[in-house]
Formats: sequence, C-alpha cells, structure tokens
Amino acid sequence: MAELERLGDDLLAFYVAANRLYTSAARGRAPAWVLTCLEQGKPERVRELGRLRRYRSALPIMIRPDLMALDRGGFMATELDAVPGGFGVLGAISRAYQDLGFTLVGGDDGIVRGLAAALRGAARVDDPSVALVVADESEDYRPEMDWAASALREAGLPTRQIHPRDLRLHDEALEMRNCQGWEPVNLVYRFLELHDLPNIPKIDLVIYAMKHRLATVTAPFKSYLEEKLLFYLFHHPELDEFWRGALGKDRQARLQRMLPPTWLLDPQPIPPTAAVDPPLMAGKRRIRHWDDLRGLSQRERRLVLKPSGFSELAWGSRGVTIGHDVNQEVWDQAVDTALSSFQTTPYILQQFHQSRRVGVSYYDVESDAIRPMTGRARLSPYYMVVDGKTRLCGVLVTVVPAANKVIHGTSESVMMPAMVSDEAEI
Repeated sequence: MAELERLGDDLLAFYVAANRLYTSAARGRAPAWVLTCLEQGKPERVRELGRLRRYRSALPIMIRPDLMALDRGGFMATELDAVPGGFGVLGAISRAYQDLGFTLVGGDDGIVRGLAAALRGAARVDDPSVALVVADESEDYRPEMDWAASALREAGLPTRQIHPRDLRLHDEALEMRNCQGWEPVNLVYRFLELHDLPNIPKIDLVIYAMKHRLATVTAPFKSYLEEKLLFYLFHHPELDEFWRGALGKDRQARLQRMLPPTWLLDPQPIPPTAAVDPPLMAGKRRIRHWDDLRGLSQRERRLVLKPSGFSELAWGSRGVTIGHDVNQEVWDQAVDTALSSFQTTPYILQQFHQSRRVGVSYYDVESDAIRPMTGRARLSPYYMVVDGKTRLCGVLVTVVPAANKVIHGTSESVMMPAMVSDEAEI
C-alpha cells in the first residue's frame, strides 16, 4: 500500500520531468533527436497545441499506470495513461463493495471525491461547470462517463457527459446543451484522442475557448505526454544525467525498477560501431539490429510490440502483438509493420513480463452461481492530482484466465476494486 501511494508522486514527478524535457528540446536545449521522437508523425496543428506558452506547465489531472504484480515481488508498469477510461466503472463497482462493508483503497467514494477535487483545482474558478466530452471513437465509454457525471453532480460539482456536437460559443462563452437549453462550461475534461481531432465536431470551438481563456481543457493537448516511448527516453543512456537531475537519485532508481526497459524501432541502419543500448536479449540471443527480430523461435519471442501513441491502434490493446502468443509468420509481419510505420506511427518493443497467478471468485450469470477462477492480475491505480500532489483514489484490479497473455477488460475478465487487508496490503 505504501509503495503504491508513493508511486503516485513519483509518476507525477516523471510527467513534470518529461514535460520539461520536451520543452527543452523544443528550445534547442536538449538533444534534437528527442524532439524528433516525440513529434514523429504528428501534424503541425497537434505540435502547435502542445507548445502553447500559457499551458507550458500544464499536466494531466489523472494518472493511471497499468501494473503487473510480479512473482519475485514488486510491480512492473506496462504503460502509463494520462487520459484513462475505467474510472467510472471503478467508482460504480466501488460503491457496491462499500455497501457490503469492504474497506477499499482510496476510501469511501474515493474516485468521485478525488476527481471532483482535481477538476475544481484545474478549473481555477469557484463552482466550475464541467463538461465530460466523449468522442465517437470512445463511444463504448459513454455509459461510465454518464455515471461519473451523475456522481459528480451528487458531490456538488455541476457536470454533464456530452458529445462534442453539443457545444457552442455564445457571447464569448463556451456552452453545452442540456435538456432545458444551454449552460456555461468552465472546464472541458477531454475524453478524446488527439489523433482523432480532424473527425471531432466542434473541436475548433474547444480550442478557441482554451486559447482565449474562456474555458480550461484537461488533459492538456500534449501528445508527447501520451507516448509510450517516454519509457524509451527514460532508459536512454544519453539522458541519464537529465533524469537524475530532474528526479533525484532515489526517485530515479525507484522508477527504473518500475518502468521497463523499452526500445524504439527506428529503421535507420545501426552502424557497426554502435549497439542497441540498453542491451536487448531475445532468449539467449542478443539483438544488435532490428532485422534480428525476424525468424526468432517462440521461446525467443517473449517480447511485446505496440504502437507508441497517436494512433487508433495505440489504446485498448488494439495494436499489441505478443511474440510467443503468435506464430513466426505473424510476428515477422508485425516487425515489418512496425519498421515501415516509423514515419507516421513509431512502435516500441518491451520484454514480456508475466504477472503472478491469483485466485478470485466471480458471479456466473448463466448458472447463477459463484465460481472460482485462477488467473493473472493487472492493477490499475487511479491517482488524482490536487494542489500539485497525487491522491491514490482507488485501484481497479483486472484478472483474466491464466492462459491469456494480454490482460484487458473483456467478457472473460473479472474486474473489482482493491481492498485494504488486515495487513494493509493490496
């Protein structure tokens, strides 16, 4: 429990440092290749939004890592999400568990209370009116966002879940439609992907309102903070001194244990005098060139390949290929796709980390019975940023059958809030 609580502030410090690294690179004070990595494949409009001077220090108000609990102890983060879904689901099921007397991580109604505080802080006005703006691409999340908006209203924060088309500018004010007419918007919670901006109705109004300080938008339009290749930059030997100075030695060491080594599949030829660093091992074979990834045996393919971000494939496990879960032909094709997509959608590579087995019980609707299941778990803690510090407001635990390689919310998975045990451990 203490480790998870401390992790929130570590990850916030990581975001602060990553934001600073990008800004330094944009000003020519950090290596130019850093800027190239973080802006690869981004249109000019997205790059321009990420560099707005008045939002230079703006950061996400919600942070959610996906953590694997390892057999050897401790956690490994597979990725870090600055615009996560799932908090509505966690808030709703947490209330059901609270009613049954369970003591949950984050406390009673932790998600709702924490999110309300974070939104109020981000709005910078008293009694803000909040719009949870959900785009078509995120349609599956609309029911949970509707629940979250209702719960926030119950907590005293005027909030509505709306489609982008239900926004307008009127008399230099951003407004959203309700069943009676229109009401002002002080803060937009952006639940839409930046790669999808050209397809989102009224997005120009949101950007205008943000630029003219008519409304605040969170998470900020910073595509570089939504890139999985931030893990690659964190472990890059040329940037070690930067991270140590930005984070401090102890925090850097803790994050090095938590954030896995990550490699960027850049198809540029690697000269004979260079090597992949940190070293990448496929079984007992050391990978020196990306072509070496082709033709690996199943045992050597305990690797995960996925798009870094800014793509319709970069969320919901859509673009993930797990090497030892597919045949050699599929793996080789995934490698070819990753290398050929570098200019538009950079891909990253990580070693596969197996979470430890856990036993859970679930309700089987068809048989109307409680059944046991042995599976593998992912912990998704939700941290809200309030007054420059993080609050651990709840942990969503997702368990899938042990044979599954990808841990994700599906019809096969069991999802539940983490509770505090007698030993105060999750």
